[in-house]
Amino acid sequence: MEFLYVFLTGGVLCAIGQALIDYTKLTPAKILVSFVVAGVVLSAFGLYAPIVEFAGAGATVPLTGFGHLLAEGIRKGVDEKGLAGIFTGGITAASGGIAAAIIFGLAAALIFKSKDK
Repeated sequence: MEFLYVFLTGGVLCAIGQALIDYTKLTPAKILVSFVVAGVVLSAFGLYAPIVEFAGAGATVPLTGFGHLLAEGIRKGVDEKGLAGIFTGGITAASGGIAAAIIFGLAAALIFKSKDK
């Protein structure tokens, strides 16, 4: 059942994104930023943590999960470092994912050749 919850939760988040692409004039960049901000806002009100508990990777892998990660990192950073945690907590929490994205992006750029359309 756990796999079904993960699949359905991730699917609903993706379906919301697809609906925004199909039925609004929002650019993909605005939709992506909106998902991150939605994750931060839902986390700030304590609404995203139960979704993560329920769906695991179905809630943490999409961009709303990145927003949740940033919000939780800031919360932890403020608890540990005070006001300075606002500026360092989110990046510290997300540093592994950011580093992986940079390294894998560099590897893909070195291995594959880009082509003009």
